[in-house]
Amino acid sequence: MALSLPSLLILLTTLLLMTEATTFIHSRAAYYPNSYEHGTDVGACGFGSFGATINGGDVSAASDLYRNGVGCGDCYQVRCTNSHYCSDKGVTVVITDQGSGPNTDFILSRRAFGRMAQTKDAAASLLALGVVDIEYRRVSCSYPNKNITIKIDENSNYPYYLAFVLWYQQGDKDITAVQLCETQNFVCKLLDRSYGAVWTTTSPPSGPLSLRMLLSGEDGDESWIVPVNNIPENWKAGETYDTGVQIDI
Repeated sequence: MALSLPSLLILLTTLLLMTEATTFIHSRAAYYPNSYEHGTDVGACGFGSFGATINGGDVSAASDLYRNGVGCGDCYQVRCTNSHYCSDKGVTVVITDQGSGPNTDFILSRRAFGRMAQTKDAAASLLALGVVDIEYRRVSCSYPNKNITIKIDENSNYPYYLAFVLWYQQGDKDITAVQLCETQNFVCKLLDRSYGAVWTTTSPPSGPLSLRMLLSGEDGDESWIVPVNNIPENWKAGETYDTGVQIDI
């Protein structure tokens, strides 16, 4: 028997609500036990001061979601579940550090923790609690008008040792491998993940360098992305280089 239009709409709405409910995972969250409004500039992802202020300072340390550094730069929607204090939207945070508390998956910046609340007064009440029940799900990162950017680590030593992190990666896929290729003879070298989001190599290829990044999704889909711009031949420690590309979301 065919369903009437009103019945069909009710069924579709119910299915959408059920789908949304299953995408969230229940856990607990705390916040950094210091006076910092933003995150830490010594996070385990290796982002430095960028890791404290990216996304307006709505950042977090993660325990299992850190995934030995693969989870660095991932974005999550986190919302607390106390209806007296918490908003339905919650806050979107970027993983920039590793850490854990009492049965928690997230240690949020103080700013992000308060932004889960409905009002400023409710935020003060949440902060007073210290640890709250939450639900979370992974979401796409979005950085309008920003390309993926290479930040050369200050410990790099041209031309013998090269280390860098990647900033502003959009989407919901992980960078699971990085290659450096010489632009003239196309010889490529697979880099090591030193820790967090830091990619390193000794004896890097010479000349201008082309970067290749392997993107891996939770569904098993993988694809290589090749930036438009190269790392210049005489790269310098501490410099940033715009790759000229971004991931469509």
